Amino acid sequence: MKASIFMRRVALLSLAGALLALTGCNTVAGFGQDISSSARTVQRAL
Repeated sequence: MKASIFMRRVALLSLAGALLALTGCNTVAGFGQDISSSARTVQRAL
């Protein structure tokens, strides 16, 4: 059971990282917004 939860979190974080890498950003402010948006998405998923 714990391994399943761990793998789910790893998958979600990997997906968030991949999305950040693919979308990119033009400014430091844009990067901060991307991080915040990804964090909110992960929190809602958990």
